[in-house]
Amino acid sequence: MSPSPKPSPKSAAKSAPQSSPQPAPDGFAGLRADCGSCFGLCCVALPFAASADFARDKGAGTPCGNLRTDFRCGIHTSLREQGWKGCTVFDCFGAGQKVSQVTFVGRDWRAHPEESRLMFEVFPVMRQLHELLWYLTEALALPAARPVHPALARARAGIEELTRGQAAELAAADVPALRGQVSELLLESSELVRAKVPGKKRNHRGADLMGARLARAALRGANLRGAYLIAADLSGADLREADLIGADLRDADLRGADLTGALFLTQAQLNAARGDAATRIPPGLDRPGHWAA
Repeated sequence: MSPSPKPSPKSAAKSAPQSSPQPAPDGFAGLRADCGSCFGLCCVALPFAASADFARDKGAGTPCGNLRTDFRCGIHTSLREQGWKGCTVFDCFGAGQKVSQVTFVGRDWRAHPEESRLMFEVFPVMRQLHELLWYLTEALALPAARPVHPALARARAGIEELTRGQAAELAAADVPALRGQVSELLLESSELVRAKVPGKKRNHRGADLMGARLARAALRGANLRGAYLIAADLSGADLREADLIGADLRDADLRGADLTGALFLTQAQLNAARGDAATRIPPGLDRPGHWAA
């Protein structure tokens, strides 16, 4: 797999209720960022370097200079214009509010500095776990992946249990091992779905397609897992049912592309790309505000 750039505790093997392998009606509830319930963790815990994405350097555990006392961003409406494009791409998958309100039960790092270090360690771990929950939830909603649903449900239940554990347990979680376990399930789910797509499917898994000219390319059902599509021209391309897990879409041109049914596409990937009103995206994802109208 390649969920995000490249994570599983033993609890992932525990059985989920056998009566209902499917996620809750809104299985993605809690996996979407709620910044109002977070203590600005992405603006403090994570480091970044001065680049085209960030206006200046910031070390891990150091509050961003744009973070206000109420944990809101002081330049939220003009981040891109002021050189903070990376902030508009980032998605915590709801990890911020989980760490803030569940793991640390509403205790923020300013009022409780003695817990700040552990809180900042837990946040990136929680983000990876929530990312896996997102993928597993999507796979459970795929009818063609029904043969894998019981295993997917067990994995999802185990990870969800871990995310509600103690901070020390979370900080020590073997995320790479868990990511490897989930990877096999998601790959099997992807293959079941794409097998139903008619015709020959292209395999560009992990391929270097940076700047590639793929305008109007027939990529329906293609395997693009972990592919480097930075600044690639995918305008008008047929990406229906293509597996895009972990694909790097930074500055990729998706204007007029059809992403209907694309597998494991995330909001962060869309935010990093360029598109327009003619770009067709899967339900559950938002058209980025910076895309041309």
